[in-house]
Amino acid sequence: MKFGLRYCNTGRYVDGAAAVELVQAAEEAGFESAWTVEHTVVPEGYESAYPYSEDGKMAGGAHDFPLPDPLVWMAYVGGQTSRMKLGTGILILPQHNPVITAKQVATLDRMTGGRVLLGIGVGWLREEFDVIGAQFDERAARTDEYVAAMRALWGQERPSFAGEFVRFDGAYCRPQPLDGQVPIIVGGHSKAAARRAGRLGDGFFPARGASPELIALARETAEAAGRDPAQLEVTVSCPEDLDELKALSNLGVDRVLVPVTPTFGMPAAARDPEAVLGWRGRIEDHADV
Repeated sequence: MKFGLRYCNTGRYVDGAAAVELVQAAEEAGFESAWTVEHTVVPEGYESAYPYSEDGKMAGGAHDFPLPDPLVWMAYVGGQTSRMKLGTGILILPQHNPVITAKQVATLDRMTGGRVLLGIGVGWLREEFDVIGAQFDERAARTDEYVAAMRALWGQERPSFAGEFVRFDGAYCRPQPLDGQVPIIVGGHSKAAARRAGRLGDGFFPARGASPELIALARETAEAAGRDPAQLEVTVSCPEDLDELKALSNLGVDRVLVPVTPTFGMPAAARDPEAVLGWRGRIEDHADV
């Protein structure tokens, strides 16, 4: 089992010096990855229901918290580390132009030595889509097609693609990722997200902790699609009770993410770089994983 940190572009780590201090301490402690989160804007007075809190609001209803762009944040700290993988958990893919995103992600992957993990989701905040000018109601279909288009740009010698939303022919997009592709982890705590992970993801990240039902559904969908379910990497948030880590290992969870700030109403387990070293020790003390 691998251990990472989430969500690292929040709280005090919106500051560049603090962000570097965090990831360097995490790398020294043996953490495998650092994960970011995305909202380009949070419109005041939004009415869309946040799906991961009881009151339907982020961080008690706050809308003006700082949240750096995840890819820019990853690029900044990527130049100050050498081993840690850098993940988005998640990038709201249907809000982005897939060709430009493919270019940005491939560039970052190349410049960091193949360390990028692209976590994606369909989004939930309609008002944010409206500000950006993205289509909310067709976001699921766009997400599926954008993934296919990006993989074409990353992996084909002469990239061509013909879809409903994206079309190109002989569109050379260089550099391509170091290993030919960037792993795509589908995030979301719903049956639709689990099925999407099974159909087209390299991994699955259920957003509200490990869900045996959703994980099983993702694997069943992968098998039905002719894919190897054992190759679907499962990432979950760290449980409050570390004794549960063994059960997660038995469930086939591949990666556990420790929170670094209490953003979005979640308690922080490692609030500063010094705590990161001790937190890794606590994990090792509680489970043989």
